[in-house]
Amino acid sequence: MAASSANENSDKPRRTVTSFRNFVSQNHDSQFPAESGRYHLCLAVLKLKGLDKAITFTSVQPLWRKTKENDEHMGWVFPDSDKEVPGAERDHINGAKSVRGLYDIASLNYTGKCTVPVLWDKKLNTIVNNESSEILRMFSTEFNHFAEIPCLDLYPPNLRSLINETNEWVHHGINNGVYKCGFATTQTAYDEAVKQLFDALDKCEEILEKQRFLCGNTLTEPDIRLFVTLIRFDEVAYTVIFKCSKRLIREYSNLFNYTKDIYQIPGLSSTVKMDHVKQNYYGSFPSINPLGIVAHGPNIDYSLSHDRHRFS
Repeated sequence: MAASSANENSDKPRRTVTSFRNFVSQNHDSQFPAESGRYHLCLAVLKLKGLDKAITFTSVQPLWRKTKENDEHMGWVFPDSDKEVPGAERDHINGAKSVRGLYDIASLNYTGKCTVPVLWDKKLNTIVNNESSEILRMFSTEFNHFAEIPCLDLYPPNLRSLINETNEWVHHGINNGVYKCGFATTQTAYDEAVKQLFDALDKCEEILEKQRFLCGNTLTEPDIRLFVTLIRFDEVAYTVIFKCSKRLIREYSNLFNYTKDIYQIPGLSSTVKMDHVKQNYYGSFPSINPLGIVAHGPNIDYSLSHDRHRFS
């Protein structure tokens, strides 16, 4: 689920491992204790848990730009004003021009990829974590005393073994699988990646025939991780640019209704900026789409009725 850059130096690309892996804890003696107003996110659980009053949020521009005037590095940048790019905001915390600028503040010697999301500590002025799966876990387990919806537990103790197992195959087969397809440099690598991706999607379809969510009839972490790929699949670049066109998600009855079900959870739809997603995927991968032309359609309405209430 993390927006880490794909490593293109192999016919089987691997996504770059994220580097800041600190954990916010309820323990007040922790280096990063859970505190209201302390952390800033430069994402869906924030809205699901009702944490957007305790943790602030900034959205970057959808298109990669040069992150510094004097070199060719391209990456995530902030607009100069909140009105420059609809849906994106300037960095009100540090005044950084780019996400790279935040990494420079956090570590003078940092040489890795400057990925998003970033969980920023406004008190220590540093990056706490840039691995989306771990940020998701923190928001679900460590900030309940600040959450407006504390009863939502995406990592309940009785399901943790199943959640961990499901997270693994969803990540490798689907979240990472679409990138393996898109950045494969040989036919053999692409064929293998497509098979793994659609085997995993078929597995999801079979599970969702019997229950509302991946780990039962309760929303948990793997559902959020799967949703962020499904919502992009037909509408944006996975089907077209990443060549994941064997089957559309809307051709899977259970997966398509499941995607609509999660999209309609209060607060979640506001985190899906489809125009930003399209601009980013079509415009930021010149090796795949050199002209940066953004395709029209299909403009799927995920607010339409679904059939998942049959499991209620």
